[in-house]
Amino acid sequence: MVVEDLQREGLKPRLLQLDITDPVSIQAARQHFMKEYGGLDVLINNAGIAPKRGDPASFGSQAERILQTNFFATRDMCNEFLPLLKKDGRIVNVASIVGYITLYMCSPDLQARLCSDDITEEELVALMKRFVAEAKAGDHINKGWPNSVYGVSKIGLMALTRIQARRLRREMPQRGILINSCCPGWVKSDMTYPNGTKTPAEGADTPVYLALLPPATLEPQGEFVVDRQVQVWAGSPTGATIDEGP
Repeated sequence: MVVEDLQREGLKPRLLQLDITDPVSIQAARQHFMKEYGGLDVLINNAGIAPKRGDPASFGSQAERILQTNFFATRDMCNEFLPLLKKDGRIVNVASIVGYITLYMCSPDLQARLCSDDITEEELVALMKRFVAEAKAGDHINKGWPNSVYGVSKIGLMALTRIQARRLRREMPQRGILINSCCPGWVKSDMTYPNGTKTPAEGADTPVYLALLPPATLEPQGEFVVDRQVQVWAGSPTGATIDEGP
């Protein structure tokens, strides 16, 4: 249906199968875009999974599976495709307000590192691996982590966005590439059924806004954006507690 709508507008969409958890699939996609288009203008990382109600898998097993897709594989996509981005290219990482709230359920020490301006990508990866290991050991709460696998996966994605934005400013400012994360809202989808409230078109508003920021735009860069508004990556937001544990 979406393809037909685009065709009626005179566009010619082409589909490419991609499994972001498979490095071979990522490499094949990378080679395809280089060969066919000589690079990439926009990368929107929207792949993501969440725990299902009644899932009999342990919290630790869920942590391993969900972070593999939502953080580690998405990081692989960013690192493989960032060099392909053309001048004034855009990367949009679809995160969640759940991650923003979950950040402030972490211990003060974890919050300090995750929010710091000097955390490296390697340190962030180590922290995400640590969460998975401690979740599998059933010790994550004692170690300062919240009881939300999905939330932690999105914390990682939002922090990664900030880190890679700093890298772009430092290493290739002349290319004008912007990378931001955002929350599309509670969109009606297979993952949110039957509780989603936004239509897919409404949910696409902020991601598309970030993807189409005009050339020579300097900001936002490395930010978390909700309803086109930059959210402060500090302080404690209000919101309900989140618990995915048994």
